[in-house]
Amino acid sequence: MTATLEIGALAPDTTETAAGWHRVCAVAELELAWGEAALIAGRQVALFRTGPSEVFAVAHEDPATGAHVMARGILGSRGTRPTIASPLHKEVYDLETGECFGTAAVRLETFRTRIADGFIEVAV
Repeated sequence: MTATLEIGALAPDTTETAAGWHRVCAVAELELAWGEAALIAGRQVALFRTGPSEVFAVAHEDPATGAHVMARGILGSRGTRPTIASPLHKEVYDLETGECFGTAAVRLETFRTRIADGFIEVAV
């Protein structure tokens, strides 16, 4: 199951911070090794917490099909590279770069993330 995190629903201070950064939720609200979808500045974004202080953000839209399902994807790795596999056709993408390992012409949009004062912020 994927929960939807909408800006303003979880954190009282959800305004845009500096230079396009948006506060999404507290780090503790994002379950480890689980995806969540968030609506950030009108964009559907999939968030993944892969470690205590490591969070990735990618487009929620599967680039191969156009369906908004990436938060339901399967986390993994290729060597030291963290990955997400689409739940539909199992295409595997690098969480850092968006590179698709199976089809070079397909790419998953990625967003910068940071943790500030215990909150996840995403640059959209």
